[in-house]
Amino acid sequence: MIDEYGDVEVAPGAAIRFRTVGPVDGAPLMLGLPLMASHTDIFGAESAATIDGYLDRLTDAYRVLLVDYPNIGGSTSPLPSEMTARRVCSDLLATADAAGFRDFVYWAYSWGAAAGLQLAARSDRLLALVVGGWPPLGGQYADILRAARRQLDDPPQSARVVLREPAQYAQWTTFYESVLDWPEERAVAEIDCPRMVFFGGSGDVDPGGEDIWIASTVRERRDELERLGWTVREFPGRDHSLCLDPGTVVPPVRAFLDQALSRAPSDER
Repeated sequence: MIDEYGDVEVAPGAAIRFRTVGPVDGAPLMLGLPLMASHTDIFGAESAATIDGYLDRLTDAYRVLLVDYPNIGGSTSPLPSEMTARRVCSDLLATADAAGFRDFVYWAYSWGAAAGLQLAARSDRLLALVVGGWPPLGGQYADILRAARRQLDDPPQSARVVLREPAQYAQWTTFYESVLDWPEERAVAEIDCPRMVFFGGSGDVDPGGEDIWIASTVRERRDELERLGWTVREFPGRDHSLCLDPGTVVPPVRAFLDQALSRAPSDER
């Protein structure tokens, strides 16, 4: 198994740090935020159990790509004012290219999952999409933008741990502003790669005092998502921190991916 780090320049003076772990011929899988290339450097040695819990359960058959993004850890890109959905997708695809991935699985949680929906809608390179902790339909983009704006002057501690400085929190407002007019219903209906959404049954959140109905929305629209071809998995009683429990999350998602990729033509991998 190979474990190595690299950097890719995405603009003059702006680079993204990434880490690839797993067999060279493993199925390509990008794990997005909140998992990162510099995970333990950012969150401390006690976080090793989380990142290792994912890697230990995946890297027998998958080549996993972890990315310090956006502008965290060893990366220097993008500036807060530049982090539109278009820029996010461009940067993630450039990182996949640098890692030697052509087509690949994308799996992320919360904001990383919202970015994955944009990636799936704007690119034809995904072998499969796993969206955790965010509703593919009914996403409250205007509401979460309002919450982000409310916290600009005093970012929450959960964000400060990741960010280099509080002013960088403005990157979230840039992103959510850029998707306000995104045609969600049409775009999600056109995603045709194998796709899964999972969530904690108690995973509604209230950042900045704004009610964001993540679990409630996925549950309400479950039938519609399943008609569109989504696999939907609820973890009853779990909250939005579900992604920090790889022992619970990885086995069912891995089973979904194993089955999805077994049906994919070998020349797509």
